[in-house]
Amino acid sequence: MIESSIFHNSHDLSYRKPFGAVDIGKYVSISIDVDIDAEVYLNLIKFDLSKYRKLMIKEDDKSNRFNIEINTDNLCGVNNYYFEIIYNNEIIYYGNNEDELGGIGKQYVGNPKTYQLTVYKERKVPSWYKEGIIYQIFVDRFCNGNDDGKINNPKRNSFIYGNWDDDPMYIKDEHGNVVRWDFYGGNLRGIIKKLSYIKSLGASIIYMNPIFEAISCHKYDTGDYEKIDEMFGTEEDFKALCYEAKKLDMKIILDGVFSHTGSDSKYFNKYGNYDTLGAYQSKESRYYNWYRFNEYPDKYECWWGFNNQPNIDELNEDYINYIVKDNKSIISKWMNLGTYGWRLDVADELPDEFIKIIKDKMLNVNNDSVLIGEVWEDASNKVSYSKRREYFFGDELDSVTNYPLRDVIIKCLTGSISTKYFAKRIMSLYENYPIENFYSNINLLGNHDTERIFTMLEEDKELLKLAITIQMTIPGVPLIYYGDEVGLTGGKDPYNRKTYPWESPNTEILDIYKRLIGIRNNEEVLKKGDFKFIDNTEGLIIYKRMYMREMITIIINPYNKKIDYKLIGIEKLAYDLIDNNKCEHNNNKYINIELNKREFKIIKSII
Repeated sequence: MIESSIFHNSHDLSYRKPFGAVDIGKYVSISIDVDIDAEVYLNLIKFDLSKYRKLMIKEDDKSNRFNIEINTDNLCGVNNYYFEIIYNNEIIYYGNNEDELGGIGKQYVGNPKTYQLTVYKERKVPSWYKEGIIYQIFVDRFCNGNDDGKINNPKRNSFIYGNWDDDPMYIKDEHGNVVRWDFYGGNLRGIIKKLSYIKSLGASIIYMNPIFEAISCHKYDTGDYEKIDEMFGTEEDFKALCYEAKKLDMKIILDGVFSHTGSDSKYFNKYGNYDTLGAYQSKESRYYNWYRFNEYPDKYECWWGFNNQPNIDELNEDYINYIVKDNKSIISKWMNLGTYGWRLDVADELPDEFIKIIKDKMLNVNNDSVLIGEVWEDASNKVSYSKRREYFFGDELDSVTNYPLRDVIIKCLTGSISTKYFAKRIMSLYENYPIENFYSNINLLGNHDTERIFTMLEEDKELLKLAITIQMTIPGVPLIYYGDEVGLTGGKDPYNRKTYPWESPNTEILDIYKRLIGIRNNEEVLKKGDFKFIDNTEGLIIYKRMYMREMITIIINPYNKKIDYKLIGIEKLAYDLIDNNKCEHNNNKYINIELNKREFKIIKSII
């Protein structure tokens, strides 16, 4: 290997400018330090996997720096790059670090890890969404709004719990299939009844798990996209919910399950419960070509092998017209009735072309709407079914579910990763995502598909405070899964779908949520501010947000010990937003911060 010092840091503006993803048409300057008189090339791999190799120019005879400027006019998409250094007929490569998280890289003899450069068409995300807070509701488990407490239209062969606070369970056959779906009786009127409560938390957006007619309690097996499930209420109830929410300046987002339907649906109609001629019943059915049959009628493609959820051919023209394009399409109908956005269930299962069509339609109906995708990984470079996805190139998603943040919060607070690695993971997303998408990320600590956050943190209230603090102060849109704010516990499905404990909420945890949500809502810098991690040797999580002339510094001690930290760079008035106490300067050089075990500080100052 060539004996040489080689260095590039994609997070440092002196090596790559501008930082992170760039709007198409902008130039990107890339530099690398090489302390020998070598030929240095930048190798760029475009989104279509075509490649080009360009010679980098040495800054001057006395410098070790080699530079190149990249025109991004024809680079829309995820591009990857690495460096090739040739000296005395030997070749050394320099690429991304082994974790592929950006920042400082390393030398390779061959097959270098590549850096990512995202190029996109800019599209602004509505401020009501970026600056809001989402409250997620699993409708059956939230609240029964009927004055007499009766359950709306119980389904045949279903199981109704005797008490609202019973633990959920599934009744399955020997093959693991649910044979009797379970219900508690939550409905849309219950959400209307609790709107003032949701507003009092500081939430401004309500996202509901699917509400359309379906046999199950979760409704991810749609029976009829055109109808509200009768157990949840009526179309009039939905309109009333949107109307009452609007009066409180709140928006409604619906869950769109478009990659599959239920087998017990008017489209497939496997059990003959609908008047329509379903795809399962006849090849002459209008809906036959919506599905993919291997051996008609009993062998068909299903979502993850669940035969009660047959997969859809989303690019079938009739299906596209029905869901999206027609004037009375499903997208149009529910948006015209009051919804401001859709969350696409299993976005990885939906073709990019289908997502683009949905986005176009939504903008035509309401230019102030948002489209969210369920994506579990880094959505900028996601590959599904061997296809590189185009979620963030400017024509598809505004926001995705930020599971990577949830993952590193839990792992860092429970000690399985370092605070340094925590920062690297977040910085990787910051670097890879277009800025509008990064600030629109759904920052969730849990939802209907994950264990409850309080359970994951072993019901440690101090750790929960730290988790909420990160959620409310890092860029993105915080999501509160109903009941988390009052300490609801639960492991995997169905235990993460318990009913909201209206009779026995944990008010101590509720107060923690309200306090931290209040800080987030009251401080513009936490909604719009620039973001930067601060290096430290104490192992704390420290980052700052800056907007206009204000700066907020968040300092988190995840350890079971007291730590003192000198916060430098604050020359003017500063105070702690948690206790509103003024911070005392030490000779106008630094503020001494004392953090007890598992304690945090939110320090506001004037720049």
